[in-house]
Amino acid sequence: MAAVAACGPGAVLSHYSAAWLLGVARWSPKPFHVTGPVARRPRLPVRIHRARRLEEADRAVEDEIPVTALPRTLLDLAACLKPKSLERTIERSEDLGLFDLRPVEDLLARTVGHHGHKRLRKAIALYKPSSFTRSGIEKRFLELCLEAGLPQPRMNYVEAGFELDACWPELRFAVELDLYETHGTRAAFERDRRRQEDLLLAGITMTRITGPRLEREPAEVVARVARLLERPT
Repeated sequence: MAAVAACGPGAVLSHYSAAWLLGVARWSPKPFHVTGPVARRPRLPVRIHRARRLEEADRAVEDEIPVTALPRTLLDLAACLKPKSLERTIERSEDLGLFDLRPVEDLLARTVGHHGHKRLRKAIALYKPSSFTRSGIEKRFLELCLEAGLPQPRMNYVEAGFELDACWPELRFAVELDLYETHGTRAAFERDRRRQEDLLLAGITMTRITGPRLEREPAEVVARVARLLERPT
């Protein structure tokens, strides 16, 4: 609170310190990062950032301390953190029930040019609903396999009583094409793990590919499948 007060009206705790206060990071809040509308000389242990204007949606109060709201905190951190650290911070905010995709997307729509904009947009891609339908993701995966010259998988193949999205029975290998919409409950999570064990006991190795991942990095997905297919059975 003293750090914020020292930076004048309109200042808020931000960046690493905001993430600590909001509970989405475990690092130390020091030095205290503060964002305000007026450029000021830094006074250790306070680091001052300037933002001419923060919208009301960018502000919050935590433990009576003015702080950047979670979406703005993630945006500021995206300019500073390595991608994996940013992803872990977002994941922790989701675990705490704090992450909401829509406010983050609203923020990104009005902050083009911010140093963290592209990194945050990439980091939240995982949380966007896939544009694939069940039949659409299967069709796209088959097309990518054929374009890459891979052996043609058998789609919706039944093995050990289970229907597999894509399977190479002669290689004892299968791919499950996951959409969150069809695997987004705790019960489904448990069933999927039991199913994978049953398939292993039947001699079928299976890997999972999500719709968002297939959309983001199709070439890498197919390259990895090709390497898995080359492994000895």
